[in-house]
Formats: sequence, C-alpha cells, structure tokens
Amino acid sequence: MTTLHRARNWKIQVFGREHGVPHFHVRTPDAAAVVAIDTLTVLSGSVDAKALEEARSWAAPHRAELMAEWRRLNPEKPQ
Repeated sequence: MTTLHRARNWKIQVFGREHGVPHFHVRTPDAAAVVAIDTLTVLSGSVDAKALEEARSWAAPHRAELMAEWRRLNPEKPQ
C-alpha cells in the first residue's frame, strides 16, 4: 500500500493485489471510497462530498502518477 497524498481529513492510497479496473482509495477517518483512475468515477463506497471533491481535484492532474503506482503494485493485472 502506498499513500500518495494526504490532505485535511482524507488521503489517497493505492494497494497491491487488487482486483477490477485501476483505481485508488479515498479514505477519511469514518469512510472510504474506491475511485477509477481513468474516469474518477466512484466504483464503491462513499466519503463526504467535500473530501471526494478535493480528492478528485488532486487526482485529475496526477492520473499518470496514480497509474504508475497501480502498475507497480499490480504488475499481473490488465491495464
């Protein structure tokens, strides 16, 4: 697991040994959501709207970094 960004009350993480489309996790103290890297669509879970908005705003210009980390941690998965 790699934490790529921390902010006010949320963080973005990428895990190894994952399933499904390339994605990252947005975690707050009380909730978590899984977000697709390519579309920034919430795939599962939920976090408060403000945290999700801030996380997507950070992720949008950092998609290449997120994808590189996904590939590093999940080399056997389709891209």
